[in-house]
Amino acid sequence: MTTTGSPDEQHGPEPRPAPAVPAPPPPAAPGPGPAAPPSPAPAGPEGAGVPAGTGTPRAGAGPEGAVASAPESGADGALVPVPDAPAAGTAPPSAPAGPATGGGDAGSAVAPGPPREPVGVAATSPVGRLAATVERLRREVRAAHAEAEGRALVELAKGILVERLGCGPAQAARQLAELAEQARMSPLEFAVEVINQAARDRVAEATDAFLAAATGARAAQQEQAAVRLRAAESAALAAPDAQAVVGSLLEHALRPLGAVAVALWAAGPDGSLSLTGSAGFAPAEASRWRYVPPDVATVARRALTERSGQWMGSLAETGLPTIGRNAHPDGGRVAVPAGTGGRIHGVLEIAWPAPLEPQPPQVVRQVEALAELCAHTLETYPARPDAVPEPRIMPDTAELMDLADGLHDPALVLEPYLDDSGRLADFRIQHVNNRFLDPAGRPRAVVSGALLLEAYPMTAGGSELFQRIERVYATGEPFRARRMRLTALVDQVPLSAVADISISRHGNSVLLIWRIEDETARLASLLQHAQRLGRVGGFEENLLTGDITWNGQMFDLYGRPPTSPPVPLEELSAHAHPDDAVTIGRFLRTVLHQRRPASAAFRLQRPDGVTRHIRVVAEPVLDTDGRLFVVRGACQDISAQHWTEVALAATRDQLAHTEQQAAERNRLALQLQHAIMPPTQAPLQVSGMEVAVRYRPAETENLVGGDWYDAVVLPSRRVLLCVGDVAGHGIEAATSMVVLRNALRGLAVTGAGPGQLLSWLNLVAHHLNGAVTATAVCALYDPEERTLRWARAGHLPPVLVRGGEAAPLPLLKGMLLGAVPDAPFEEGEVRLAPEDTLLMYTDGLVERRDSSVEESLTHLLSTASRAAPAALDQQLDRLLTYSRSDTDDDTCLVGIRVG
Repeated sequence: MTTTGSPDEQHGPEPRPAPAVPAPPPPAAPGPGPAAPPSPAPAGPEGAGVPAGTGTPRAGAGPEGAVASAPESGADGALVPVPDAPAAGTAPPSAPAGPATGGGDAGSAVAPGPPREPVGVAATSPVGRLAATVERLRREVRAAHAEAEGRALVELAKGILVERLGCGPAQAARQLAELAEQARMSPLEFAVEVINQAARDRVAEATDAFLAAATGARAAQQEQAAVRLRAAESAALAAPDAQAVVGSLLEHALRPLGAVAVALWAAGPDGSLSLTGSAGFAPAEASRWRYVPPDVATVARRALTERSGQWMGSLAETGLPTIGRNAHPDGGRVAVPAGTGGRIHGVLEIAWPAPLEPQPPQVVRQVEALAELCAHTLETYPARPDAVPEPRIMPDTAELMDLADGLHDPALVLEPYLDDSGRLADFRIQHVNNRFLDPAGRPRAVVSGALLLEAYPMTAGGSELFQRIERVYATGEPFRARRMRLTALVDQVPLSAVADISISRHGNSVLLIWRIEDETARLASLLQHAQRLGRVGGFEENLLTGDITWNGQMFDLYGRPPTSPPVPLEELSAHAHPDDAVTIGRFLRTVLHQRRPASAAFRLQRPDGVTRHIRVVAEPVLDTDGRLFVVRGACQDISAQHWTEVALAATRDQLAHTEQQAAERNRLALQLQHAIMPPTQAPLQVSGMEVAVRYRPAETENLVGGDWYDAVVLPSRRVLLCVGDVAGHGIEAATSMVVLRNALRGLAVTGAGPGQLLSWLNLVAHHLNGAVTATAVCALYDPEERTLRWARAGHLPPVLVRGGEAAPLPLLKGMLLGAVPDAPFEEGEVRLAPEDTLLMYTDGLVERRDSSVEESLTHLLSTASRAAPAALDQQLDRLLTYSRSDTDDDTCLVGIRVG
């Protein structure tokens, strides 16, 4: 994927307008006395030289000095930067190559591959302390560089404020700190804002593009992008040559975008290209690409010819040769012309390790701003034949590098590093092959070119690898070792691996090769552990020679010592339970005579008296003539599985029996309910009133509950009306319902009021076995007076329908039955008029899982009010039909209509 276009075509939204910057204050009028000092600008957006909008707080400001640590947003296809990482392969000879986080070609130099296990190299040992000191010094150097670059930007912003405000440096510093605090930004971020407002260059335009596309939490990340751009510019201006400029661009601006290498080409008058600086590429690769003749098609050449940026998603799709193509053949590549004033001085080329997605306009602007910075660099440092240092690679060393690249094992090519006195002090890692992996996660380009003891200080202790390399270089005698333990320091934690080592001298170089523990042995060990965990033993029996091979697990299964002879297949029945002889005979006939794979389960009787349940599986092996000569197979101890299946079978039988009992109990409870309370009952005609009842049982048998009702004429000519609901379901709830219903009917003949009746019924429920609780409404209707006296025990109040309007009766005090032995029950009285309808019901009529009781009661009142005048039976049927209840509970409904 290649995209081209002019900067105007690829740019996003227009940059935000810069605020007006007042001119310096006029000089004081002449007159006697000293001149008054200029007053400082107001601390706000109206202040001179202050970026617009910075007088108000801004969320997400980062810490001061965070030059290259804030990530770019990954939204909208934008590049997602990697964490902090050192510049790749461009450090001077003495620069440390410490651990880095992230990177494409990660792995191990001294302890290659995933470390096997932590080892006991104490962090307090001399070598451990040395390694920790080296790592700490690396971090301090990086922090010092970042602080110096940030300080340069702050000093530049202070100079701008001095010129704009006409004040002194101290007052400008105070003004900068105060405004940054008011804007809730770090002084470094605010300094970048000031520089951008004063400069209005391509870097400022790129910053505007980032900020215009950022809102909310992303704004803080884009502020950090602006800081990185200015930090890269500051470091480039302070760099002594083009090589250092390129390294600064990669470190500050491009590595946070995921790039791993960058090259700066100078364009010659004849159309040639000269490599003036590179970072992230191997020294040998940079040497091969020092000069590109005219008319040679490369990625940089296309950008130069078309005079527009080339954004290539993958090098493999273009087929163009370029620097570093072999290291990242599928990686993305970007080439942008570097020019000023209409003149192109060269090309900036950037490499990514993986295919590159289309980028948003703000990223395009950032790369173009960096290309313009490189154009100024090419003007300052024109191309020279010695612009890229020529690595002093002898012919034999170059051949050794090619040899290392052809190896299938990780390899390092080392060259001696001498101190000022000419003594051997260290070895420089001149080359690493493609199989190399670094345990600290550093790319190969970072490790290549570093000193061995700086990159891997643990080689000086423990296995004495450095001393071995030193001896081979001094004597020329090769060194080889098997299962040598190598240690590397990863985040100050020593990790080790076991490897075979080979060290040899070739001319003035040393070749270090290692091979991690043999893969075959590793797989064999893994198989052994799998067999041990699965309790699986393997065997092989040669029927021609009689040789039998068992692994160690087979001896454990049979309970025999490893020194005892294995048991032949034909003698298997002698070691099994007598009842399994038929099964074993069928198994042997299938394998030995029918020559087909077979399996069987039998009980193995071991010499120690333990019986184990074994599953054996075997297959015959035939020779070229079709004759059986070997039987191989495996045995697995399935005792635990067998007893589990036995327990499961017993559990299934018990569950089936329990399920049958539950079904019988549910049917019995349902029959009991239907016998006492049929679903439909003929209306009861009592002097001057009509009583109708409906009972709707639960939809499933296991939900048969304890809802009950009763309507009976007492000897006193009064009518007992009641509904109730026993807590729970099943036969227990049904039997409790029968007890309470009959008890209330018997107590009612005493002539007591409804409150007293519920008090007695409460004692009955409290003293029943099983802690029975229930709710109920009890009412006594006097036909002569047309009065209804009633009481409730934790039940919903009755509903009175009068004149087409339904309303609940007052909520009287009364606790549910069976909770406490002494509970008072309040009585209420209502006079019924002709055509009045009274409804008494259980919660099964109104209860819903997703609604409150109040909402369900409101729906019931609405349904009862909308009912047209009809017979009492029809009115009850209508209420049941339009009930919104979804609990599948049984329901009782009693209706009383006064004539």
